[in-house]
Amino acid sequence: MLRKTYDSEVCSIARALELIGERWSLLIIRDALFAGATRYNDFHRRLGIATNILKTRLDGFVETGIMRRHRYSEQPELYEYLLTEKGRALAPALVALTEWGDQWSTDGEPPILYTHAECGAGITQQTVCAHCGCVEDPTEIHATIGPGMPPDRIPRKA
Repeated sequence: MLRKTYDSEVCSIARALELIGERWSLLIIRDALFAGATRYNDFHRRLGIATNILKTRLDGFVETGIMRRHRYSEQPELYEYLLTEKGRALAPALVALTEWGDQWSTDGEPPILYTHAECGAGITQQTVCAHCGCVEDPTEIHATIGPGMPPDRIPRKA
């Protein structure tokens, strides 16, 4: 979790960054989504993350509904951290971020490939126009004011 540095922003990207916009957060979610990590020790061992940071991130994910805590042992009291629907919905964003990293941040071939469990074909993330289909050129994407914009934040026309 970040420290509410985007409070003045009226933007869904900024709101998402408040919840997951820190590298350890994305790596924890990645391991939960794609590596089957559920237990504190799974995350700690795989990531080498400091215990205080891991605890803070997992507690934050539970608090915001990205994960839920499930007790799997009474003595000692131990918990799993399971992704909720809200957490699993981050999969397309992580696939898109992986594709960007494969293109712009690797030397050679992709280190990880995502495949469809049903048929084994590769998974990609694309920007799709609801009317025309796939959008190849990012300059064709325009941001406009949406219905969730507070009226006092809408720019006045001259």
